[in-house]
Amino acid sequence: MRLPASLERRLQELFPKVREREKFVVEIVEQALSDSGCKEDQPESVGGELHLFTDGGSRGNPGQAAIGCVLDDPAKGETIREHFACIGIQTNNVAEYQALIEGLKIAKRYHPNSLVCHLDSELVVKQLNGQYKVRMASLKPFVDEIKELSSEFNTVSFVHIPRGDNFRADALVNKALDAHPR
Repeated sequence: MRLPASLERRLQELFPKVREREKFVVEIVEQALSDSGCKEDQPESVGGELHLFTDGGSRGNPGQAAIGCVLDDPAKGETIREHFACIGIQTNNVAEYQALIEGLKIAKRYHPNSLVCHLDSELVVKQLNGQYKVRMASLKPFVDEIKELSSEFNTVSFVHIPRGDNFRADALVNKALDAHPR
């Protein structure tokens, strides 16, 4: 299979060894094929309130980083969707922001009336809630993207939770990192 040159270059940056790169591509294709039976393209409209748990982490700071997202419907007591992915070499703060961005994109597809976003990053929550200024210019684009995505929901809130209460999203981050050690 031939990949676009830009994608091939990005994969080479993330996985310099050919064998690692090929293994990663195979895993992604297998995951996509196994996910294809789960109404991914046309999720049902849930409405009501959904809860999004996100986490991002890096092994080293910066280091190999990954994201994890869990979308729950508390009214039904069900997990609607889980997502995890490696995002290359990033800082832990970038990983936290990227996890939330991906989670918002996933949640948007279910059209909730209200979305409560639970994060264990106090910095990110306080920056998004306007309690802290975003001093690092490199984080500003992430904040802007989150604000843009948030505008597509009726109500969105960002809540800080203890790390222990975010164990499912954290486990997904570790699953992604363990699957692609460097």
